Amino acid sequence: MPDRPDTEATGRAGADAAASASGDVPAVEELLDLAVTRLGGARRDGQRTMARAVTDAIEGSEHLVVQAGTGTGKSLGYLVPAVRHAVATDERVVVSTATLALQRQVITRDLPLVADAVADRLPRPASIALLKGWHNYLCVHKIAGGYPADEPTLFDLPGEAAGAADHPAARGGTSMAALGEQVVRLREWADETPTGDRDDLVPGVSDKAWRQVSVTALECLGQRCPLLAECFPERARAAAREADVVVTNHAMLGIAAMGSPGVLPEHDVLVVDEAHELADRVTAAATVDLSVPAIEGAARLARRHGGVTTDALDAASAAFGTVVGSLPAERFPDGLPDAARSAVAAVRDAAREVLSTLKPETGVTKPAQPDTGLKMAQSTMLQLFEVAERMAADPTGHDVLWCSRPGEGGWSGDRFGDGASRLHAAPLGVAGLIRTHLLAERTGVFTSATLALGGSFDAVARTFGLGPAATGGAADAGDGDAPRWRGLDVGSPFDYPRQGILYVAKRLPTPGREASTEHQLDEIAALVEAAGGRTLGLFSSRRAAVAAAEAMRERLDVPVLCQGDDQLPTLVREFAEDPATCLFGTLSLWQGVDVPGPSCQLVLIDRIPFPRPDDPVKSARARAVEAAGGNGFMQVSATHAALLLAQGAGRLVRSTADRGVVAVLDPRLVTARYGSFLTRSMPGFWQTTDRDVATAALRRLAALG
Repeated sequence: MPDRPDTEATGRAGADAAASASGDVPAVEELLDLAVTRLGGARRDGQRTMARAVTDAIEGSEHLVVQAGTGTGKSLGYLVPAVRHAVATDERVVVSTATLALQRQVITRDLPLVADAVADRLPRPASIALLKGWHNYLCVHKIAGGYPADEPTLFDLPGEAAGAADHPAARGGTSMAALGEQVVRLREWADETPTGDRDDLVPGVSDKAWRQVSVTALECLGQRCPLLAECFPERARAAAREADVVVTNHAMLGIAAMGSPGVLPEHDVLVVDEAHELADRVTAAATVDLSVPAIEGAARLARRHGGVTTDALDAASAAFGTVVGSLPAERFPDGLPDAARSAVAAVRDAAREVLSTLKPETGVTKPAQPDTGLKMAQSTMLQLFEVAERMAADPTGHDVLWCSRPGEGGWSGDRFGDGASRLHAAPLGVAGLIRTHLLAERTGVFTSATLALGGSFDAVARTFGLGPAATGGAADAGDGDAPRWRGLDVGSPFDYPRQGILYVAKRLPTPGREASTEHQLDEIAALVEAAGGRTLGLFSSRRAAVAAAEAMRERLDVPVLCQGDDQLPTLVREFAEDPATCLFGTLSLWQGVDVPGPSCQLVLIDRIPFPRPDDPVKSARARAVEAAGGNGFMQVSATHAALLLAQGAGRLVRSTADRGVVAVLDPRLVTARYGSFLTRSMPGFWQTTDRDVATAALRRLAALG
């Protein structure tokens, strides 16, 4: 993989200077050996190379993009340099992960182990802390009755709380009786928990129940809270401000990237694990929507807790509903249509008026006991005003604007569950946000098992703001002063050509709009039968996964689980425990399943996972690339597909003992011009287009048990 030789000498010189200034701090390799021994592991060359590169990058103030394949032990590869640097220089390091699972692993196992293993060889022990979004912690004031009876906040988007979707109890509906039982359990737990962290509650509770005992950052009373000394999120932030290494998540980085002050403690180094997900997480944090239910909810809170009239806002809401109800479900490349912009502007102006009325009069003494209901009304109205103001602004090229309508498929649908049409705004690009708010005056280390796409780090580097922007536009324009960075692939301990086969079904027709064809189902049946089950099926849509699962249940005598049958952790556990079982599903399986051993010897991929042609953000970004003279398909669609293919194919080999086949049922992988770019992004399996070769290999593996 390509390095950046023009920056290597500079980075090494900086590393030498910093090392001499740090006195007698042991070399990172020595500290890594201590941590690996404590973990009971063995020396891994890729891990040592990574640890040295991370150290050089930090000490040389040079950004690093490092690909570390599965099995490398990348967590220790960056944690040991992070602890060493933080303690030796008294400069804080922030580590961010994309998933709750990895966050738990880092904060409960890997980081404490590293800190303890190297403590005797450093000037002092390292202190560590965990930091999440406000809504992830119990609010003791709310539990004590300090807030009015709650109603769902209509700005609570799906996944608002970082990692909320990872909580199994967050899925599905909750009856009133069950909700009451969960709230009672939460109140009892509040007297026992030392952290108030939702992730420490096992089993979990629904989002509705959690909402009864938590508040958002905007709703928090801050320093005026009478229970400030007992505040869980404030304690977490105080600990983070004193810690050497702070572990957080990409959702927090997304909020910080939007320019929100004080989200993260001061730090000099940012380490981003699972970095392939960073741009999407920042995009999600910066995406907003506007609907009639949201406007009505804000008005209701203002009347109930602020004692104000909302006649102008009610009228603006009705007019907005009429306009948005007549809009097509499509993107607006030239900004909102005039009627929609006027309707949104009316909402903005009315919200500003209500917000002004809700503010206490100048010179009036604040009450000793803060009005929490008023605080909730103010925070919700402020959100409404800011969203409407952003959407009503003259077209700047910075935002993608579109309308979604329930029941029309695609990126429409009714994921909010209220049957309302909505306007949405998302940033055209986030590279500028990452570069400005996350990397300014600090060193960034970005790592993942999949960062080199098509044999190059350039595509992902652009999304981090480390090179000319992929999307154009003022926020992301390359200015010739892009930060210095280096790309490095430290390899993998796996022998991919010997451990796996990449079979491409070249003889199948190119996939079309249908969920699945008889030809595809015949191919799936032949492969699964040869494997004796043992199959993880990765599909481009839920409809395709369900259709394939139903067909295989009729055709084959093996258990077939399908995403949605039960909670995902339960399905993955059943799949891992019974080698004869198959598990079919969509996006969360492409990136989140780790099942080594004989239960996963066949990974099926139904088609190249290009983004939908009507995806508003991806299509807008592709158009922007083309307008700047680039190839929008390759820089946006093909890059998106390459990343998912690399992640999906990576589900097959999770240990040095794993063997199997990745079967891609899309002939374009070997017939299209872009196919080689995609295959170069995947693990280096031995390749074939002969189904007999693939099925024979699967039968041999099945016979071994």
